[in-house]
Order: sequence, then C-alpha cells, then structure tokens
Amino acid sequence: MANQQERDQITPKALYLNRRQFLKQAAVFGAGLTLAACMPGAAPGSAPTSIPDEITEKSEALNFNNYYEFSLSKRSVAKNAKDFSTDPWQVEVGGLVANPVTFTIPDLLERFEILERVYRMRCVEGYSMVLPWSGFLLKDLLEEVQPLPEAKFVAFESVLRPEEMPGQVSLRDYPWPYREGLRLDEAMHELTLMATGMYSEPLSKQNGAPLRVVVPWKYGFKSPKAIQRITITADQPPTLWNTLAPQEYGFLANVNPAVDHPRWSQATELRLGESERRATLLFNGYDEVASLYEGIDLSLEY
Repeated sequence: MANQQERDQITPKALYLNRRQFLKQAAVFGAGLTLAACMPGAAPGSAPTSIPDEITEKSEALNFNNYYEFSLSKRSVAKNAKDFSTDPWQVEVGGLVANPVTFTIPDLLERFEILERVYRMRCVEGYSMVLPWSGFLLKDLLEEVQPLPEAKFVAFESVLRPEEMPGQVSLRDYPWPYREGLRLDEAMHELTLMATGMYSEPLSKQNGAPLRVVVPWKYGFKSPKAIQRITITADQPPTLWNTLAPQEYGFLANVNPAVDHPRWSQATELRLGESERRATLLFNGYDEVASLYEGIDLSLEY
C-alpha cells in the first residue's frame, strides 16, 4: 500500500484532512445536511449560489436518512434501525480474483490503513451534503484479493435480513437485497472509500453500518450500505435501481448538471439547511476522475 507521502502526491490534500484538521472542522462547521436522503419540496427554483462547503450538522446526518430497507420516511430510519445487528459481521470477497477472502470487520480495521476524508455527496433527487468519513481505500482491498485479467466490474451486495429490515417485506416488488456496482477502474480510484465511520465515530446503523461504499463523484444511490458481499466480475452486474427504472437510474450515474433526470433538472441542487440553490458541479466537483470517462458521451448517461 502507498505511504502517506505517496498518497499526498496521488490525491490532492484538499480532498481529505488529517485527524487534527478533521476534528477541528467537524466541531466548527455545520450546514444541516444528511446522508443519502432528499429534501422534501426541493424543486428547482432560485438562482444557484456560491456558498462555501461546510460539514453537515451531525444530528441531521444521524436522523434524516434514505434507507428503504428500514423505512420510506427519512425521519423514521434511525428508530427502525436501532435493533439491527451489526456484530458479528462478515464480508465475502470473491469472483474473478486470485485470493478470495472472507473478512470480519476487525480484520478490515486491522489490515487496511484507516483514512479520514471529508466528501461532498449529491443525491440524485436534487439535494447535497458534506460528510466527514473514516475508512479505507477500496483499492487496497482489491489489491489484496488480486483481480484476474478478465475482471471488469465490482459488484456489491447488501445484507438480506427481512426479519430486521421491514422495508424488505413491505416493498416486496423490489429486487432485494440492494445491489450496486462499479467499473473496476472506478473502484480502484483513490477517491473510492469503504467507510467504517463518520464524525470520527463508528458508522451508525442508519448510515450503513458496519461497512458502506462512498463514491463522491456519483449520485448517492451508487454508495450502497451494509455491504456483505463483494464480487469481481467480467460482466456489468445488475443493480437495484437500474433494474427497477433503467430510464431514470443509469449504471454510471455520475453527477452531471447537463443531464436531467427524466422527472427533474439536475442543473442545481439544494444543500440541506440552506435556502438558496447552488450550481451542480460535473463529477460533484471531483474533476480528477474525468480521465476515467474519456471517449464516453456523458450526455447519454441515462
């Protein structure tokens, strides 16, 4: 694995903070944002602004969540998830790899370097947030299992536990468990994080404990929670939202102000806790990923 000096050369320092900076900013900033959920009534309206990024208020991030496995009500997820069991937990990593492995959470925390990073997250439904994560690079895990030459994609599968997740019962037409996927080069990028914590604390159940993916240049639904299986494949894997509504939720799903969702504009976004909309940034502002999509017509993502 790369040492810290090498990481500083690969990933601009502005994209992550050391522990002291992380704790200072987490204590000082707050903008009333949250995780993978959307502000009700956030229809395109007022002109975009250039208000600087500020870290989400912790209480909002813990109590306003989009997690259909527990509830369609954002304010009910934390309550419904309180009895969800996350210990013990295993993550099976296999498929087209030389070294398939099943990890426990302590294995992962001991084996891989834990980083602290502050990322913007943009919901596909038109709101945004800024969250302080801790976790390890997915790249490091993939290098451990060694994808075979024919590997092209990484598939993620969340836990299937209807006895603890009422949404997996009430939303019976959904193809549970939640599945998502990335191209292998996207998964290997230095920005793709396997999150184990937020706000310098272990990840909460309502925010995806004990392990979730964070891909900051894509819409939030591309960052699945409660990961139990990672499979490296040659073919593009099926994903929940792309299976349910492929005309609305593409596989790439990069944040792109020029490509509207079929039912609303993506040109602007409303940061939870603010009153004015701001301009949506291509790739959510993470321009260093642009080289991954050379030769792809980004206007055809949906």
